[in-house]
Amino acid sequence: MKLASFLVSALLIGSAGQAQALEIKSYTAQALAAAEKAGQPVALHFHADWCPTCRAQDKVLQSMKTEKGLDITVLTANYDTEKDLKRRFRVNSQSTLVVLKGRKEAARLVGDTSTEGIRNALKAAL
Repeated sequence: MKLASFLVSALLIGSAGQAQALEIKSYTAQALAAAEKAGQPVALHFHADWCPTCRAQDKVLQSMKTEKGLDITVLTANYDTEKDLKRRFRVNSQSTLVVLKGRKEAARLVGDTSTEGIRNALKAAL
C-alpha cells in the first residue's frame, strides 16, 4: 500500500514539474477561450512562415521552453489566415506577441527578437 501511495505522489510531483514551463502550441479558439476563462496567462504569437522576424522570435521562444518560472502558454496564430483574431486584438503586423492574463492584455511586442524583451513581455502576465 505504501509503495502505491509513493508512486502516486511521485507521479503527481513529476506532472506538476512538467506543467511549470513555457508551452508552445498552435492557436485554437478553444485553447484561448479556456485560458481566458480560467484567468491563466497566455500569449498569442502572430506568426507567418515567410517572416524572418517571426522565425527569430520562434527560436527565442523555443529556447525558453525549459526556463523555470516562465509558466505560460504561447499560442502560435497564423498571421495570414486568422483575420478575425487579428481584428479582435488590433494586430497590424506579423511578428506581434500579445500577452494576456485572462482577458486583460498585459504586454505587446512587435518585431522584438531579443530574449530579454520577449521574456519580460511574457512575465508581465505572471
